[in-house]
Amino acid sequence: MSNVFKIGIAENKGQEIKEVEIIELIAGKGIKGDRFFHENNDSRAQLTLIESENIDNYNKKFNLNIPYLSFRRNIITKKIRLNNLINKKLKIGNVVLLGIDLCRPCKHLEGMLGQNNIIKEFLRSGGLRCQILESGSINLNEKINSI
Repeated sequence: MSNVFKIGIAENKGQEIKEVEIIELIAGKGIKGDRFFHENNDSRAQLTLIESENIDNYNKKFNLNIPYLSFRRNIITKKIRLNNLINKKLKIGNVVLLGIDLCRPCKHLEGMLGQNNIIKEFLRSGGLRCQILESGSINLNEKINSI
């Protein structure tokens, strides 16, 4: 069963991602308390997810132990193929989301992680950007359902 494995937010850009057990999401704005929370927010900046399995594979391949939240996504998932959710609705807790685009890694992330292969290795496995359609909260271990 697909679920939320870890949750993280950062209050300010460039700040370390802080692990939390619950987040409150507001449609059209983002996650309360997160650096990308804004009035009339761009749908690409509202919520990001990444598969824990992709991070595990990377760490194993390069004999590393980079923490999940260091990849700077809001939600780390288990047992779900996020690439299959573009243009599809999903429900996590009581929040309804629309998968809108893949999260492509950037030079900034490579620099923060001190790895020069992040863009290449995560080009098609860097996660999913989601638009928040219905506000609510998401807890740790919450089930993820495609609707």
